[in-house]
Amino acid sequence: MISNHFISRRLVLAGIAAAAAGVGGIAHAQSTFPSRPVTMVVPAATGGTTDLAARMLSQPLGAALGQSVVVDNKGGANGALGAVAVKRAEGDGHTLLMQYSGYHVITPLVSKAPLGWELKDLQPVANVLSAPQVIVVRAGLPVKTLAELVAYAKANPGKLNYASSGNGSLQHVTGAMLEQQAGVNMVHVPYKGTGPALQDLLGGQVDLTFGTPPPFVPHIQSGKLRAIAVTSKKRLPSMPDVPTTAEAGIAKLDPTSWFGVFAPASTPKPVIDRLAADIAKVMSAPAFKQKAQELGAEADYLGPAQFAAAVKEEQARWAAVVKAANIHGD
Repeated sequence: MISNHFISRRLVLAGIAAAAAGVGGIAHAQSTFPSRPVTMVVPAATGGTTDLAARMLSQPLGAALGQSVVVDNKGGANGALGAVAVKRAEGDGHTLLMQYSGYHVITPLVSKAPLGWELKDLQPVANVLSAPQVIVVRAGLPVKTLAELVAYAKANPGKLNYASSGNGSLQHVTGAMLEQQAGVNMVHVPYKGTGPALQDLLGGQVDLTFGTPPPFVPHIQSGKLRAIAVTSKKRLPSMPDVPTTAEAGIAKLDPTSWFGVFAPASTPKPVIDRLAADIAKVMSAPAFKQKAQELGAEADYLGPAQFAAAVKEEQARWAAVVKAANIHGD
């Protein structure tokens, strides 16, 4: 018969061994990372700011890590397909998510059905870009200012339509905020990402949209689209002639977006710290900052702890906005 003392001793030894294995596993992950190419999942189609942020970061980050960083677009379901793919990946640092604040904060607030992922499934690594929204209209629309857009919408209730990257997206919320604050009625047309929405705006199938500047800047500069306002507190260096929404008379229309890197929740802290440090080095380069500014964004580094705190604050802010606007997703 086996004594209770013997069993207890075996359990203690097993616990010590398990703890040692856990520490050894973390040390092994730190010493071997990265051992192969890193995949950076983008939960959106090509052409949007999330995609551009990933591609801006991928090459210099790969050089810093000593392994290539491959961008993998997994758009769909308001970012859920990409987030779920990263949630399910091995937490060893080799699969990352370039996340968009609208998908990360707003989508969980407005979604009617389970997304397949929760905030606890992903841990923050670093914020990369921050950007305001720009209000962009098709070149043929007879408005040149935000005041003219509001006047046109009031004279033509229900005639103007605006594109977004999906039901419950930040563009959708921004459109609803404009309708509320300006007292107008527009038709919302949801797309599966900023890229498809941009293509239809360029083609004249929709009248206007709201979005972070990077994908729109080249078309604004070419005259194919017209920017009538930005939601930042001050004018953007890349669009100095475009007034802020406050200058245009709608001071509370001020949504901004962030684009940051997340990893599976099980990723060891040493790996997170290595990634965060290398991202910080990449973002400190003048060329990276200049490129972000040219696109109408800002290189806005936040480390893991700061980024986590910022996300928490965003959740509280947007929960109030979504409730007041009665926004619902798919």
